[in-house]
Amino acid sequence: MRSLLCAAGAAGILWTAAVVPAAADEPDGFTIGDPRITESSGLAASRAHPGVYWTHNDSDDGPYVYAVDGRSGRTVARITLRGIGAPRDVEAISLGPDGNLYVGDIGDNLGGSWNHVWIYRFPEPKKLRDATVTATQFDVKYADGPRDAEALMVHPKTGRVYIASKKQDGGGALYAGPQRLTTSGTNVFRKVAPVDLWVTDGAFSPDGSRLVLRSYFGARIYRWQDGRPKDLGSVGVPVQQQGESVTFTPDGRTLMYGSEGGDSEVKPVGLSDGQLPDSAKDDPANGDGSNGGGEEGSSGTYLDPGFLKGAMVFAVATALVVGLRRLLRRR
Repeated sequence: MRSLLCAAGAAGILWTAAVVPAAADEPDGFTIGDPRITESSGLAASRAHPGVYWTHNDSDDGPYVYAVDGRSGRTVARITLRGIGAPRDVEAISLGPDGNLYVGDIGDNLGGSWNHVWIYRFPEPKKLRDATVTATQFDVKYADGPRDAEALMVHPKTGRVYIASKKQDGGGALYAGPQRLTTSGTNVFRKVAPVDLWVTDGAFSPDGSRLVLRSYFGARIYRWQDGRPKDLGSVGVPVQQQGESVTFTPDGRTLMYGSEGGDSEVKPVGLSDGQLPDSAKDDPANGDGSNGGGEEGSSGTYLDPGFLKGAMVFAVATALVVGLRRLLRRR
C-alpha cells in the first residue's frame, strides 16, 4: 500500500505541476450559450465594445457573425452579411486597425482543392443589435497552390492580412497578403515562414508585437519582427473538447481560447515575461515588467496535456511494477 501511495503521490506532484494558478487580474472564462452556435471556429475581441467577443460557426450556418458577451455568454447581436456569395467553410475572424472585421472563408477540408477562397470585410457595428450589413468580398489564392487553412490574422498596425495553412511536419506555413486587399482581381498570398503546427487559429496582440498560433492541443507564441515571426516557444492551452480559436484580450495580457460544440467554453490563459506583448511589459501597472514564470511560462488555470499524459503514464506504470513485485513475492 505504501508503494501505491508513493505512486499516487508522485502522480499528484506531476498533476500539481500541470496546474498553473490564475493571475489575480485575469479575466474569467465564459460559456457560449446560444444554441445556434454549435461550431464556434473563430474568436476576436471587440475594440468598440469592451468584454464582447465576435465568433461564427464553421459551416452550414449561413452568412452570420455573432457578438457574445464575455461576462454572461449571451449573444447580444447577430450580424447577417449581404453582398457576398454563399459561405463555404468559414474558419476565422480578426479585427483590423481600420475598424473592420475580417472573416476568413478559407477552410478546405478536401485537402486543398479549391482554386480560390474568400475573405469578407465589414465595419464593426457601433451598436450591438441584430442587423444586416453589406460586406466586401475578396478573392484569395496562394502563390504555391491551394491550401487548407483555419487561421486568418490582420496585423493591428499595418493592416496586412495573414493566413496560416493547416499542415504539420514541415508542411504548414504563414502566408502574407498584399499590402492592401483589392476587389478588382485576385489577392495572391505568398509564403513568409514555415509553421510546424497543425494550426486551427491565430491572433496578433493588440500592439502587433506578438503572434500566437494554436492547434488542437498546443500553441506557440512568436515575436513579430520585420514582418516575420520569431519563435519564442510554447504557451499553455486549456483542455477543451476541440480547440478551434484564440484571441488576445484588449490589454494583451491574456489569451482567450475557444472550442467547438454546443455550450462551448472560452477559457483564459495569462501570459508572462517574454510572452507578454511589448506594450504590456512597458505598462507601469505591470511593476517590474515581470508577471512570474519563465520565457515559456504562463499564468492561468489550465492543464498542460503533456504534463497530464506524463502523470497518467507514470502512475499506471508504477502501479503495475508494484503489483508485479507483490505477485512474485507470493510465489
